[in-house]
Amino acid sequence: MEGVVRAVCISDNKGTTKSDVKKAILLKESGLQGDAHAGFMHRQVSLLNIEDIRESALKLPGLGPGSFGENLTIEGFDLVILQIGDVLEAGEAVLEVTQIGKECHSKCEIFYRTGDCIMPKKGIFCRVLKGGEVKTGDPVKLVPPGE
Repeated sequence: MEGVVRAVCISDNKGTTKSDVKKAILLKESGLQGDAHAGFMHRQVSLLNIEDIRESALKLPGLGPGSFGENLTIEGFDLVILQIGDVLEAGEAVLEVTQIGKECHSKCEIFYRTGDCIMPKKGIFCRVLKGGEVKTGDPVKLVPPGE
């Protein structure tokens, strides 16, 4: 299965929407350079499907990449098939899935702006095994086990 990066998003603060910067450097064992979540334990990079964002935008027009605080917005790759431990290539970087969904302890800016946050149900979190550039249009693919 192969998809494509539709947006590369960063923010200065946690719990906020992110802005699409089109390309960035993923730092090994850290995350996206310049993003508030870089270095955050096992949740260094977050991924979300553009298809899920589009579905949410039917209820609240104006939502787009970064609206839910995700770092990489992916199209054409069904993230729900992923399991913890799966490895992905995104651009030059290699990511390992470390968490599926998340528990929100408080309502953040994202919830108040969107009326709901799909990250707890649909978000995928990864650590960076190999750093490198990632940009809009880059392929995203699952690495077969053992490679």
